[in-house]
Amino acid sequence: MIRPADIREWRGRDVVDADGHKVGPLEAVYTDTATDEPAMVTVRIGLPTRQRLVFVPLDEAVAGPDYLKVRYGKALVKKAPSIGTDDVLSAEEEEPVFRHYGVPYHPGAGGERRLARG
Repeated sequence: MIRPADIREWRGRDVVDADGHKVGPLEAVYTDTATDEPAMVTVRIGLPTRQRLVFVPLDEAVAGPDYLKVRYGKALVKKAPSIGTDDVLSAEEEEPVFRHYGVPYHPGAGGERRLARG
């Protein structure tokens, strides 16, 4: 388990896929509002003039000396729902992110958001 205090220090470090291919630098950590545990990160991808942030779940993620390895392949990650580098994930955009990775999505009992930027 990656502790929240640890992963927040990883901003800017490389996120790599299961085969060790670099996906991009870690931008932000999103916490699951039900468990208060890190659930996803955003990764900066694209050309320097047209960058965007894609979401990647942290299930089975492994922290290395200077990288964070996720279990999802680079091709899948690059096709994930994204936001602009200055944008915020809306409540309506949460479910498609989970669905893209085959992760069940359950909002809070009162319809609360599932992810909160940490």
